[in-house]
Amino acid sequence: MELLTWTLQAIGLFLATNIDDIIVLSLFYARGAGQRGTTAKILVGQYLGFGAILAAAVLVALGARSFLPEEAIPYFGLIPLGLGLLAAWRVWRSDDDDDDDEGKVSGKTLSALTIAAVTFANGGDNIGVYVPVFATVGTAGILAYSVVFLALVAVLVAAARFVATRKPIAEVLERWEHVLFPIVLIGLGVVILVEGRAFGL
Repeated sequence: MELLTWTLQAIGLFLATNIDDIIVLSLFYARGAGQRGTTAKILVGQYLGFGAILAAAVLVALGARSFLPEEAIPYFGLIPLGLGLLAAWRVWRSDDDDDDDEGKVSGKTLSALTIAAVTFANGGDNIGVYVPVFATVGTAGILAYSVVFLALVAVLVAAARFVATRKPIAEVLERWEHVLFPIVLIGLGVVILVEGRAFGL
C-alpha cells in the first residue's frame, strides 16, 4: 500500500515540476529537425540532466548540504542564459552572412550535453521540492520515487516529440525556432536568476 502511495505521489510530483520542460524539449526537437539521432540525443541529454537533479536532491536530503548549498541553486540560471546568448549571437551572425546556405548555419547542431545542461539548470526548483519529500520518505521511498521519476523522463520526451511533430506546431517551430530557441533559453536563465535573487536581484 505504501509503495502504491509513493508511486502516485511521485507521478503527481514529477508532472508538477517537469510539465514546463515539454516546451523546451519541443524546441530542441525543432532544432534537431532533419538530423539523425535527434530523439536519442534528447533522451540521453534529458536523462543526464535529470539524473544530476535527482542525485543532487538525494545527496542534499541525506545530509550532504555542503555538496549543493541552497544559495548556489539560482546561479544555475547562468547556464541557459549563456547558451541562449550564444544561440542569439549565432543567429545574428548567420543573418549577417547571406552567402551561407541553411545547412551551414552555425548553431543548428544539437548535443546531448547542451540538453543535459539546460535540463539541470531548469531543475533548480525541482531540487528544492524533492529534498523535503526525500527527507521524509526514507531510503525505500527515495528508491521508489527515483524509479518512477526515471521512467517518466522517457514519457516526457515522448510527449515533447508528439507536440513537436504535430503539423501546425511543427510548421511554427520550423519557421520560428531560430528566434524562439534563444529567447526561451535567455528568458529561462533570467527567470531562474531573478526568482532565486542571484547577484542580489
